[in-house]
Amino acid sequence: MNLILIGMILALLIPLYEVWKDDDIWQTMLAFSSVSTKTAVMILFISVLRDDWMIGVVGVIILSVGNAGFMLLAHILKRMGDT
Repeated sequence: MNLILIGMILALLIPLYEVWKDDDIWQTMLAFSSVSTKTAVMILFISVLRDDWMIGVVGVIILSVGNAGFMLLAHILKRMGDT
């Protein structure tokens, strides 16, 4: 169980390392979106292990609504680039 969580945390750090090497805004947004999704999956995994459905609800909310802000930001950046 602890080995799985350590593996999930290491997988979480991979996109952050890629962003650290590159200064592209789109790569940064994709990395943060990936981190958000992986964090939500980790929260769901922990909620199943603890048998706590309230933590699971938080994970589902993060998973469903968390990336909407990034989508809006991408749309704004695209509109600013078109002008």
